[in-house]
Amino acid sequence: MTTLTRTALVVAAVLILLLGLLWVFQRRLIYLPDGRPVPPAAAVIPGARDVSFTTRDGLRLAAWYVPGDHDVTVLVTGGNAGNRLHRAPLARALAAHGLPVLLMDYRGYGGNPGSPTEEGLLLDALAARASIRSPRVVYFGESLGAAVATRLALEQPPDGLVLRSPFTDLAAAGQVNYPFLPVRVLLRDRFPVADRIGEVGAPVVVVYGSRDTIVPPRLSRTVAEAARATTVEVAGAGHNDLALLDGRELVGAVVRLAERVRRP
Repeated sequence: MTTLTRTALVVAAVLILLLGLLWVFQRRLIYLPDGRPVPPAAAVIPGARDVSFTTRDGLRLAAWYVPGDHDVTVLVTGGNAGNRLHRAPLARALAAHGLPVLLMDYRGYGGNPGSPTEEGLLLDALAARASIRSPRVVYFGESLGAAVATRLALEQPPDGLVLRSPFTDLAAAGQVNYPFLPVRVLLRDRFPVADRIGEVGAPVVVVYGSRDTIVPPRLSRTVAEAARATTVEVAGAGHNDLALLDGRELVGAVVRLAERVRRP
């Protein structure tokens, strides 16, 4: 065996090992939960209360409910990082307009049991939706949560759907952030959005930042086109900027949709 052949075999073995490790541990790169318990709801948002619900596979998940005098409740499905404490500014901003808000946390997030997967997050969202008694519901999905909200909308149709920084599918977003990896081959969790969003019958609003480098605007615009959605581009905003957390344009888009679906 020549030196060149041995070198090639070593390189191939290392690559196979690395790809194997990525296959096994990929969910640790996708899901970045803050699993620490969060404070009581009322200590963070005046008038809010702690609630919980049970998933079909038996997990008891904690969430925050912020009451309001509007008859449209906003169900918030968060992104891949943090927990509901990080979305409190959004809930406060929506509640200031009278909108009730359910801030859910997925399994493994915010002190909840379990480990996140694509199917698990859907079960979590279904359980959250089943706990809402409001006559009308708008789903608000942030980034990865936009994919969760889309899948939820196909299972339990909402009255309206807001997708903040949605990707066409997880592989497309992954390829942006890991350009040298065969992301489409490796991924176990797919989170398709663009291929399915056209099946949602409710009005859809897509909000995105013009300087988003994590989910590039072109991906969100593709989703908007597939959904025939109203679009709101927040000029100069990046993926994690405050303008896309509780900014005026974002909150205004949700409030306008809630008013629209409220009309008989």
